[in-house]
Amino acid sequence: MLISLFINFVVVAISVLIHFETINILTNTLFSAKRSPRISILFSLFACFFAHILEVLIFALAYFIYLQMGDFGQLSGAQFASFIDCIYFSLVCYTSLGFGDIAPSGWLRFLAGVEALTGLLLIAWTASFMYLEMQKHWRVK
Repeated sequence: MLISLFINFVVVAISVLIHFETINILTNTLFSAKRSPRISILFSLFACFFAHILEVLIFALAYFIYLQMGDFGQLSGAQFASFIDCIYFSLVCYTSLGFGDIAPSGWLRFLAGVEALTGLLLIAWTASFMYLEMQKHWRVK
């Protein structure tokens, strides 16, 4: 149980730090440069999107490691529980989509719940950041 909690904490911490650094870099470098606001916003959106994809991959790696260790549960519904299945399941959890075609058991359930909460918070953080940055460039007439 302690190993599972530690791994969950590390995965969430890494994801939050990746997101923080992405937004920090965008804030400190991209918008200080003289560029078209449209290009800056588009670049920021893609940078945040790729940060989310990287975070999903980190959670998928944690699922895959859990599955390889064997004592933390299974992903029922996955044919072979390959890394691709882990990426798919991670993406479904991160976005809180919850198809239900793959279901975790054992300690994997806790990582799935933590990932859903983390994804919700990080997606909201991105939306808030993008709104604030876009607001700087909107002209109200």
